[in-house]
Amino acid sequence: MPSSRFLASAMTGPLKKLENSNNKNGGLNILEVGPGTGAVTKTIVKLLKPEDRFDLVELNENFANLLKERFQTDSSYQRVNSQSQVHVCPLQDFQTDVEYDIIISGLPLNNFPADLAKEIYERFFQLLKPGGTLSYFEYMYIRAIKKKISGKATREHLIQLEEIIYPYLDESRIKQSWVFLNIPPAWVQHLQKNESTAPS
Repeated sequence: MPSSRFLASAMTGPLKKLENSNNKNGGLNILEVGPGTGAVTKTIVKLLKPEDRFDLVELNENFANLLKERFQTDSSYQRVNSQSQVHVCPLQDFQTDVEYDIIISGLPLNNFPADLAKEIYERFFQLLKPGGTLSYFEYMYIRAIKKKISGKATREHLIQLEEIIYPYLDESRIKQSWVFLNIPPAWVQHLQKNESTAPS
């Protein structure tokens, strides 16, 4: 199911806070990873200011083309077309000359092999500027439920994922948003890059 507007609102909470801050100096650098069909993108687009930069990294070429077309034809997207760019590549291959104030990810990390999830978390924190915020969602209790009902291989995979994810949450999480009005209900994890290096 596409993300609900309530989930999109929670995912963009740190961006809203920065955009509304009177202390903001210059534009923000914003990165959306795995935008898919744009369920969260449309909320980000509404929040962008003229001085901001918006990059989108999408591996699926069909989704990427859909987003590119939207920036050309949809009036709300056209407003920010000149400051936005869709990149068709894996996050690990994405090259940029900036650090990001905000990263918003729709990647289904619980579905990924543990080694790939580790690479992605490391890349998130390489791309964030100090004090920058990463926001991503996961469906509530999905790992706990799967660990109880799945076979040994799946349980071992989920345990490996938790060994990667939990140190990041312990080190860097600043907030967890509960979104019940989504199918399925979801948590949004908000992590901030600290002065200390995130675990790897």
